[in-house]
Amino acid sequence: MYKSEQLALNIRQLIENGAWKAHSKLPSLREQSQISGYSLMTVLNAYQELEAQGLVYAKQKSGFYVAERLNQTERPVPSSLSLNAHIQMNSLVFGYLKSIQSADVSPLGSAFPNAELLFNPKLMQILAQHAKRKSSYFSHDHMPPGNYELRTIIANRYCLQGIPTHANDIVITSGALDALNLSLQALTKPGDFILLQETIFYGAWQAAERLGLQVITIPEHPVSGFDLDSFEQALKQYPIKVCWLMLNIHNPIGFSVRDEIKQRIASLLEDYQVYLIEDDVYQELYYGTQKPLPMKYFDRQQRVLHCASFSKTLGSAVRVGWVYAGQFSNAIQHLQLMSTVSASPLLQNTLVDFLSHHHYEKHLRQLRKQLEKHKKVFYQQLKQRLNPTCKIHYYSSGYFLWIELPAYIDGYTIYQLLIQNKIGIAPSQLFRSEQVSQNFIRLNCSFAWNSDIAAALDVLSEVIQQHITQYTHA
Repeated sequence: MYKSEQLALNIRQLIENGAWKAHSKLPSLREQSQISGYSLMTVLNAYQELEAQGLVYAKQKSGFYVAERLNQTERPVPSSLSLNAHIQMNSLVFGYLKSIQSADVSPLGSAFPNAELLFNPKLMQILAQHAKRKSSYFSHDHMPPGNYELRTIIANRYCLQGIPTHANDIVITSGALDALNLSLQALTKPGDFILLQETIFYGAWQAAERLGLQVITIPEHPVSGFDLDSFEQALKQYPIKVCWLMLNIHNPIGFSVRDEIKQRIASLLEDYQVYLIEDDVYQELYYGTQKPLPMKYFDRQQRVLHCASFSKTLGSAVRVGWVYAGQFSNAIQHLQLMSTVSASPLLQNTLVDFLSHHHYEKHLRQLRKQLEKHKKVFYQQLKQRLNPTCKIHYYSSGYFLWIELPAYIDGYTIYQLLIQNKIGIAPSQLFRSEQVSQNFIRLNCSFAWNSDIAAALDVLSEVIQQHITQYTHA
């Protein structure tokens, strides 16, 4: 953990335990430097990090102050469960994805990081070498459960996080979405109840629609991200078969759930005999030095199926994922042989060489550094442009910013107006059911700042401001 991150964490704890009240002034940069022993630049970085998270605010020529909303962090959040029996999401997602795929549309709505950051010359060199070998195409080792060497490498990465894993626990898939869908299909039958977070990756909604499942959703907690009280209430009230959760670097919001909450989730899964499919596709895109632990770390009864992939770190063309399937390995392989069959043998062999020679770790370090840099620039630029009634949810990981618009502004309306100007964003309707508020949009912030991005954000802010003006003058 960087020194500035440690200082920011220490200050956050003081705020959250009530030691520093709302609107109280933080020590000046010089005072904090003397107190903590850190440099002025480290203190400034820590304060700016807290400001980006909405924990403090700055007054010109005055200093930094504790933000009002943090005074509410320990108050209970009203629980609001929602039953979604008839889901209709696929057509909406299909239309949206078609609308943003053109090269002349600003890619702020894309789910993938900037391809320029993901492109790795060494990976391409290894791929080219394998492309010349017949054995890279025709080896039977790529069939389910997948290339043994690749599964061993992935298993070793789990072991390094303290999760005992064998290659036989891993099933290679054609990307994370394939892993998630196969896992859900293996664990459910039509009519079963599953649990999702109120705001979640649209693939979960599509899978539930396709399989004829009934969905219970729980609201996000405004501070921790995950509402444990609502989670337990749902497990008590409904015959939940499976949960599909994203707890690290959440898409679209961005939060990562603390370890103590994950531990409690694991206990509740055991108590109520419920399985969990963990969508951890962004697991490598953390900032700093501490990789967040997956729910699998806390799993003592083999109730967690952990899904991830290389597509968000090496590019959408590297559609190779996996599921830590454990006892469900055979069931998932049977389903795989009736659908996607296997991931590309060429890519599997390429990844074995790329990961074996530690090229991946170097690539990840550079990628995280660039994503953090770009996201901070986006945040600062949006703060300058957007009306103060818009709330930017910033978290120190990933490449998304989740923007909360005034309650009277509809995210889908903003999307429709912007797509006419060749600007793509992701409206909250892609991630939430019709039963909840839809005044949110997601922005992809993985791109280097340039005049095109600046122009797109200018149009975005103008469209939002027009709606605010129309409402206030109505």
